Amino acid sequence: MPEFEKIYSEYFDDVYKYVYSLCRNSLVAEEVTQDTFFKALKSIDSYKGECKLRVWLCQIAKNTYFTFYSKQQRLVTCNSIEQEQTCNFENGFINREESFEIHKALHNLEEPYKEVFSLRIFGELSFRKIGELFGKTEGWARVTYYRAKIKLKEDLL
Repeated sequence: MPEFEKIYSEYFDDVYKYVYSLCRNSLVAEEVTQDTFFKALKSIDSYKGECKLRVWLCQIAKNTYFTFYSKQQRLVTCNSIEQEQTCNFENGFINREESFEIHKALHNLEEPYKEVFSLRIFGELSFRKIGELFGKTEGWARVTYYRAKIKLKEDLL
């Protein structure tokens, strides 16, 4: 695992900048970059070294971004005012129910995942600040947050 953390810290900025150049949205770029490294970690054994590691990671990032983009395009939007009001009411109800389920799952999350996730989402702290709080690196905070997010998704499915 330490080897992958080295890859993560060495190539994170390059992959992030590449994704940002595709979408011009820092939040999307960060999300896609984290998904990219998660996918790369899962498939690191398939990397044959036929191209530079940076190129391999950017290819994963490009595919991850286009998958994300196509999902966004399929989202249903509320067009008319009546539909919008109905959607707002329904979404509010659904969001309260979903919010409760998310908080239950978060409550059951192990440390440091629970605290890192909470600091990032509710405390709106940067990864650098979170790393400082724990006496760790910014990369550690990013990886821990991403793992917490994956654990929450698994618990909610």
